[in-house]
Amino acid sequence: MRGRLFGKNLKMGLGGGIVVAAVLTAIFADFIAPYDPYAQDLLARLKPPFWSEGGSLDHILGTDNYGRDMLSRLIHGSRISILVGFSSMLLSCVLGSVLGMLAGYKGGATEQAIMRFADAHLSFPEILLAVLIVAAIGGSALNLILVLGISGWMVYARVTFGMTRSLKERPFVEASVSHGAKDLFIIFRHIFPQMVPVLTVISTLQVAQMILQETALSFLGLGVPPPAATWGNMLAEGRDRMWVAPWIANLSGLAIIIVVWGVNMLGNGLREHLDPKSKELA
Repeated sequence: MRGRLFGKNLKMGLGGGIVVAAVLTAIFADFIAPYDPYAQDLLARLKPPFWSEGGSLDHILGTDNYGRDMLSRLIHGSRISILVGFSSMLLSCVLGSVLGMLAGYKGGATEQAIMRFADAHLSFPEILLAVLIVAAIGGSALNLILVLGISGWMVYARVTFGMTRSLKERPFVEASVSHGAKDLFIIFRHIFPQMVPVLTVISTLQVAQMILQETALSFLGLGVPPPAATWGNMLAEGRDRMWVAPWIANLSGLAIIIVVWGVNMLGNGLREHLDPKSKELA
């Protein structure tokens, strides 16, 4: 029998555990990190992790080119990645859901305007759009949230549009209309609650995508500017020193892989729990 964690299944347990651990690490980074992530010590530069020759327990995961503690920078780096990932997902979800429900419920010209714009937006690669906009307005946490949030709203719009068109024909909606309820009341009181499970799964999976896009932009030098401790910046810094200090890129890459894998596991677990047939189709 599959192990049950979080009262549901193994995927939700493993993924949820990783996500909770990452969020708590980001929140309490100031208390967990053994050193100031920006404190430089040139005498201790490029120290390898403790398990390698020349490493020590003073810097468990080694140091970077400026002698900054890698463990401390990895811990603090989780803040920006998680902040950007969750915030941009929330912006996409709110924007896309509102527009999708409005298009599905109103129909006509409103539907055509919103959904054709969504189709046009979908034809343009999200990461390319993000690169162009960030390159124009500059990199910062707020700019990343706005750019990634705006570039990812279409999936929510298409899902909520289809569900709204189906739900507005249901008897409980027609009964509310016959009693004179306003459109916005019907949408948010009767239609939106029916979509919450589906939106929860989509949102969870999109967080991983947003984290990867933030990392990619930072790696390209379009994210939060150095010396900010971000996983993307650390990956970029380690790229030029792979043969001298491979742990800089390897450890930051490993942190990204673990968190993204955990978020995907949680999303897949939620999907299988809410729709058991999806496991057979996967």
